Amino acid sequence: MKLDTDFYKRDVLDVAPVLLGKNIVRRFKDGRKEYYVITETEAYRGEEDSACHAHKGRTPRTDVMYYEGGVIYVYLIYGKYWMLNVVTGSENDPQAVLIRGVKEINGPGRVGRQLALDKTFYGEDICASERLWIEDGPKCDIEFTTSSRIGIEYASEEWRLKEWRYILID
Repeated sequence: MKLDTDFYKRDVLDVAPVLLGKNIVRRFKDGRKEYYVITETEAYRGEEDSACHAHKGRTPRTDVMYYEGGVIYVYLIYGKYWMLNVVTGSENDPQAVLIRGVKEINGPGRVGRQLALDKTFYGEDICASERLWIEDGPKCDIEFTTSSRIGIEYASEEWRLKEWRYILID
């Protein structure tokens, strides 16, 4: 069952850990549908978070982060990797969850490549999309660990040390 918009309208620190174990569903252009179990996420929370893209305010790149939760935020790094994020929270409160890993695929760049992401996903409603959405996983207790976020050397120490990286324990 697809997650609904109410799921995403919560604070990113509530959404990021509960995405673990859920399934990203991708319908590709050729019609095939693939399922990917989410194994790792990271939370980015508002303009005050110096690791968050919205830290410097609303820009054309971050505009979608200011939407109400439930839309896709993709951005390109190193000119070749599309990173998948899901916006959470309420309108004008920029928050997003980065999908860092899925079962057997580690690293957000690899995830984006496997999902064949591109700029056309930017701002897409993940609840209404027919090509990418998230479904509930099996109904069981999920165990996870936390650590500090990675790849954010530009952020202040206070924000680098936040344990907002969530990793599914097998």
